[in-house]
Amino acid sequence: MGCGRTWTAAALLCLAGIAPSKTAGQTTQTPPEVPTPPIPPVIVEVPGEVPAAVAPAGTPTRERTYRSMPLTGGEKELRALFNPEQLALLEKLNRRDVPHLARAKTLVVPEEWLPDELLYSPLPLSWDWAAQHPKALVVHQPSQVFGAYEAGLLVRWGPVSSGREKNPTPAGLFHLNWRSKGRRSTDNPDWYMPWYYNFNTRRGLAFHQLELPGRPASHACIRLLERDAVWLYSWGQGWTLDESRRHVLTPGTPVLILETYDFAASPPWLSLDWLAAGIELPVEPPKS
Repeated sequence: MGCGRTWTAAALLCLAGIAPSKTAGQTTQTPPEVPTPPIPPVIVEVPGEVPAAVAPAGTPTRERTYRSMPLTGGEKELRALFNPEQLALLEKLNRRDVPHLARAKTLVVPEEWLPDELLYSPLPLSWDWAAQHPKALVVHQPSQVFGAYEAGLLVRWGPVSSGREKNPTPAGLFHLNWRSKGRRSTDNPDWYMPWYYNFNTRRGLAFHQLELPGRPASHACIRLLERDAVWLYSWGQGWTLDESRRHVLTPGTPVLILETYDFAASPPWLSLDWLAAGIELPVEPPKS
């Protein structure tokens, strides 16, 4: 994945009749349409599965159909039913890494397996606010999901685990600041955070890799799957400081963290009705 996703998103927009924004260095040549046949599903019918209704066109998840699948055999059953690529998609849809997928009682499973994970995004493929920036990140806390945009086009999305109820992640507009391939927490040196990208220096908040249990569980940082954290480490743009390294000359990639998580409610991404609706992003970010 990575920058190769930009063409896929742009192609989808063109097919929908929407003209994507052009970035510097792009040509106006339209790439040929390449059909992408679906990967045959390996899932068998399981009693108790509930099919979802087909939703109207819009964000990619509205074009997909899903089912709720009971899981009783743990990781052994998971690996018998799904190949590695399918497990990777299930991690995103269910907001759990594989070890925590194995502990789930019910999984959301697509009825059709397509090779591009962008086609399952609950976030829109284009976003006017993000089009104002070369790159932009959004974290939608109610949905526990992040999206990365280039010139307004979605290039990657994935699950997150934001701050737990006692340590919520603050909503608002931030920027990527500085990064480290690995860093120990100043609160507890036993907490090691791989692929660390700071977005709040005052509180020491960052994106980093750590387990995803299917709920907000961090101490206010934004946890990511390892592959997403590695990708963000390379893709994001950090700040530029002056010679004294005390003043910011140019802020890094904007990070918009939206809303708060409802700890009293069931995880919305497990609802087939929610999947049929997708996420509506604001035209402009809320005023801090």
